[in-house]
Amino acid sequence: MPEVCRFYGIVITIYYNDHGPAHFHARYGDEQAVISIDSLTILQGRLPPRARGLVVEWGTMRQAELWSAWLSARKGEPIDKIAPLD
Repeated sequence: MPEVCRFYGIVITIYYNDHGPAHFHARYGDEQAVISIDSLTILQGRLPPRARGLVVEWGTMRQAELWSAWLSARKGEPIDKIAPLD
């Protein structure tokens, strides 16, 4: 599970050959969530409200890069790091 980004204690990962729909994983402390790349909604799990807001803000800014990373992972190709939230 390649880590694609880390900011404010939040770790973002995308698994190789993961199931659809297109998504990424966000972890903050003991909480984890699976987040849709399309809608940036939580598909599974939970995050504290502040962490969820930061992940959605970051995802909105980096949606095209998330799609690229998802497609690379589905092909088993290396995944580039994505810039953190400033």
